[in-house]
Order: sequence, then C-alpha cells, then structure tokens
Amino acid sequence: MYEPNFQSLKNHTLPQWFSDAKLGIFIHWGLYSVPGWAPTTGEFKEVVEREGWEGWFAKNPYAEWYINSIRIVGSPSYHYHIKTYGEDFQYDNFVPMFNEAVENWNPNEWTNLFKKVGARYVVLTTKHHDGFLLWPSETPNPKKQNYFCQRDLVGELTKSVLSKGMRMGLYYSGGLDFTFNDTVIKNFNDLLSAIPQSPEYAAYANKHWQELIDRYQPSILWNDIGYPAAANPNEIFAYYYNKIPDGVVNDRFALLSPPDTIHFDFRTPEYASFNQIWPQKWECTRGLGYSFGYNRNEGPEHIISLKELVCLLVDIVSKNGNLLLGVGPTADGAIPDLQRKRLLELGRWLQTNGEAIFDTRPWFTAEGITKEGASVRFTQKEKEMYAVLLECPKEDWITINSLKAVSNTTVQLLGRDEVLDWKQKGNHLRIKLPKDLAESPAYVLKISPKPNIAS
Repeated sequence: MYEPNFQSLKNHTLPQWFSDAKLGIFIHWGLYSVPGWAPTTGEFKEVVEREGWEGWFAKNPYAEWYINSIRIVGSPSYHYHIKTYGEDFQYDNFVPMFNEAVENWNPNEWTNLFKKVGARYVVLTTKHHDGFLLWPSETPNPKKQNYFCQRDLVGELTKSVLSKGMRMGLYYSGGLDFTFNDTVIKNFNDLLSAIPQSPEYAAYANKHWQELIDRYQPSILWNDIGYPAAANPNEIFAYYYNKIPDGVVNDRFALLSPPDTIHFDFRTPEYASFNQIWPQKWECTRGLGYSFGYNRNEGPEHIISLKELVCLLVDIVSKNGNLLLGVGPTADGAIPDLQRKRLLELGRWLQTNGEAIFDTRPWFTAEGITKEGASVRFTQKEKEMYAVLLECPKEDWITINSLKAVSNTTVQLLGRDEVLDWKQKGNHLRIKLPKDLAESPAYVLKISPKPNIAS
C-alpha cells in the first residue's frame, strides 16, 4: 500500500506500458470549441522567446484559452469576439451551443482513427481552465449551475478507447479555474496569482480527481498549471496507485512545490524536447498546429509537416520520450480535415516503420551522423538496433560514423525484404542502399545483432 507522502510514492515503478507506448493523442474539447478562434501567432516556445509572456498572452494562439484572451482589452481575440458575437455575449452562452453540438458525436469515429494511426493512449480534457466539465459530476460547480456537458463525454470516450485496446488518460486543470478565480492573465505573475487557493476549491478539485479515478479508472492523471497549496496531491496519488498500480501521473501538480515534495512519474515539456537521452521518462506535448484546441484560422501553413512530425517523433523516442500529439475537434466532434490527413500520413509511415518506434528503448547514444552529413537517430530492442536516417540518402552507399558491426550482422531497410550489403571501414559502418528508394520522411535501417559504438 502506498502512503500519501513523497518517500512512499517515489517507490512507484514506471509501468512498462508507458515506456513502450511512444505515441498518444491529446484531445482539447470544450466550450472554446464553439468559437474555435485564436490568432496564429506561432509555436509556444518560439513566441515566448520572441515576445515574452505578455506578448504570448496578448496574442495567445491557444484557442482553448479563449475565455482569458477575450478579456484582454485590445487583443485579437477581444476584437474577434465583439465583432462576431457582440459586446453583451457572455462566454457562458456557449454552454447550450456546445451541448447541442455534441448530440451527434460518435466516439468510435475518433478511436477508429487513433487506432489506425498507431496511438497507444488517449488523453481527454475533462475540465479546462474555464471550469466547464465534460462529465456529469457528483460534485457540481458551486459557482455556476448546470456548468457541465449533458452527455458523459469522458465516460463514452473512455469506453471506446478501451474497446480498441488503447489506454485512457484524463486531463484536469487543477491549477486554473476561472469560475473560482477570474483573474485576467496577462503575464506570468498573473498566471501564478490566478491559481485558486481557497480551501473550497482545493476540496472541489480533490473530489473531482477522486471521482474521475473511481468512475473511469484512467491509466494517466494529467494535471495542468499546478495545484492549490491547501491540497496535498500526494494523497491523490496514493489513492490512485492503490487502486490502479500501473497508472502514471505527470509533473504538473508540482508547479509551485519545492523539489522532492510532490511525486510524479514523467516530465512534460511543451512544444520542446531534450538534446540528449533523458534518464527519467518524459513526454513532449504539442498540437498539430499552434493550438491544442480547434482554431478555424489554422491552414496548411500552420500544421506541422509530415517530415517534421516523423522526425520529431523519432527524435523524442530516441531520447526516452513519448509524443502526446494534440488534436482539436470542432464543437460537434469533427476532427478537421487537415488534422485527420496528417494523422493518417503519420499512421502510414508507422505501419512500415513502427517497429523502430514502439516497444523500443534508447540506444547508448541518441544522435549520430553519416559521413555524407545526414542526421541519424538510434533506438533498440533486445537483439536489434535501428538507425533512422532523417534525410533522404543521395548516394547508393552511406557511412554511419562511429559504428562497428560484428561479422554475422544483417542489415535491412524496413519495408523491404532484401538483406543489404555492408562493410566495415575502420570505425565506420558502410551500407549499400537500394537504388529505387521510395520517397519517405525518414528511412529505418534494422541492424542485427546490435553493433557497438566505435571510439
């Protein structure tokens, strides 16, 4: 039995399924999906670095932040809201519109797509920062009546996800709830002061997490923007692990907490990665575009290209990470064509090359380079190593630097049956590629038995 303290919880072992999974789908869906609007300012990390936090919030490209963005006078979202809905239209007026829109939603359409892509798990926003619930909670919002979805979207999607053999995770905005604290967030200090700290809210959030655990038995607890200081998240984790030992929790409960006081299983960099193999499990989260929630302004130029997406996934996996890829449905549950197209393209690449992604572990080093200057990423299984070429080879022979194969090595290109010729040249491995390579965002060489790093 786990006790509600850090010393006990740190003994929780990361379950193998999460290390094996590699790819999850993150769904932001709620009242903000009705307007589905934000400026296309850019990717999170780039905008903050370029314009600072004030620039980020003033031109926030996250459509799911619509409730905050429209309250920043003069912002693009402020002007859009007035022009489209009028000065007297309140955010709460989206509630009946959303409840009507979701009536014809079929969760199986989502899960059939996600399964086809190859995703191993799904995470749904049960409550975002606006406080609106996607399930009929036994602990309703004390500030607003009927502030929840009439359909149990959380339960219906969970049932469909599990029926397809995937894992279900639940997102909950523990740190922000504008129904309890309506501070307009214009900078990072505002963000911290906007976290509700009342005992009432702490009890409310705790009850929701317990209810979500009891009712839906999620494989992932995905919190966001910290947690009220009056609560002890370790109590939630002990309750959770004692019911679901192979569950995992993310690191965002601990936003404002001292180190080694609040437990977590994995880190969650946003629109960011690591430049080396990270010893602790992590998960990169990002949208297919600049927003997590549906943004009607996003066109092809704002959606990550297939090549960028494949290379991102390969890079993340080579460094001990998973990719949690954001999808933003419209209010009626339709996944926009641009997003669907990219997901299916990724799925087709994984059908051929997923062997080098799923159920793998990092090799001795994540990154390599060929003599010809192409980038390489490495993953491994028990007997095989995979070298993923991130650029299309321009010559028949490639040379992977600092790689030494044993005499009985076989090399194959995933998706092809033939065994490739190779030879050792000093400390470098030369491999002859087929002349008729099909166009691909990345090419995977399977090398067995695993070669050694040559110094």
